[in-house]
Amino acid sequence: MRIVYMGTPDFAVEPLRQLLDNGCNVVGVITMPDKAIGRHHETLQPSPVKKFYLEQKLEERGIVLLQPEKLKDEEFLAQLRALQADLQVVVAFRMLPEVVWAMPPMGTFNLHTALLPQYRGAAPMNWAIIHGDKETGVTTFFLDHDIDTGRIIMQERTPIHDTDNVEDIHDRLMMIGSGLVLKTIRAIEDGTAQSVPQEQFLTDEPLRHAPKIFKETCQIDWTAGLVPVYNFVRGLSPYPAAWSTLVMPDGKRQDVKVFQTSKEPREDVSLTPGTLLVEGAGTKHPQLKVAVPGGYLVIEQLQVAGKKRMSASDFLRGAHLPEGSRFE
Repeated sequence: MRIVYMGTPDFAVEPLRQLLDNGCNVVGVITMPDKAIGRHHETLQPSPVKKFYLEQKLEERGIVLLQPEKLKDEEFLAQLRALQADLQVVVAFRMLPEVVWAMPPMGTFNLHTALLPQYRGAAPMNWAIIHGDKETGVTTFFLDHDIDTGRIIMQERTPIHDTDNVEDIHDRLMMIGSGLVLKTIRAIEDGTAQSVPQEQFLTDEPLRHAPKIFKETCQIDWTAGLVPVYNFVRGLSPYPAAWSTLVMPDGKRQDVKVFQTSKEPREDVSLTPGTLLVEGAGTKHPQLKVAVPGGYLVIEQLQVAGKKRMSASDFLRGAHLPEGSRFE
């Protein structure tokens, strides 16, 4: 069975490695064009999938690399047809037009980092943590006309621990997903794959979506409560990172990214949400706490605009926070 693999970021490297290591007949790799970086966009940076392709010298194994600007471009479509793929596998690539996903006779399947039909959209790992879910997983499904709605082939589940951030879940799902992609290919190859409509997976639980995350999405709402704010921070850590604006009594303002926190439940907190409290000032390990409904959020790692990421205690040793300082 001839396979064309499509993917771009780090997450897509491990599944490709697994397919090659297990003898799958990958005939083509499709990834995004090199990205212009630098102050004057003078440097071209290849995607992680292309870097892997070059490092592994896949061209010497007869595997073709394509980097189309536009997926409906006739030259690209002709190159894709020439690969004569029986099956296409998509892992973190981009939305495909029907002329691409309908091309191979065995179809095109995608690896999605959620338990579909929950969390259709661009950022499923983030939103599952933000919503406080205790479980997530990966799904392979055949592409269809609408985004993330195709027939489900296989799923695997994994718990979300209370201390997991999105990097932890990313790395775990990358490994679980790599195995599931291989398992799905084997089942399609030997004719045992069963695919079912997503409607069969619906429960009484309302469907949640996973829209793309922008900077304004990441601003912390300190009125949301102790557990929701804690989940919000870890659902965006380390990237793109939750943030808030530090406001001093003299009116000075600066944005701060928050990467790691812990919870201190308290029923007697009467301070306005966002109010800062420094405990142990002048000691080796001062603590920075933020008043929220239901207690204090203890900030453990942060990054002030223009500076490096640091522990909150290091920040407090080098900064004076007057009484009345707050996050807003």
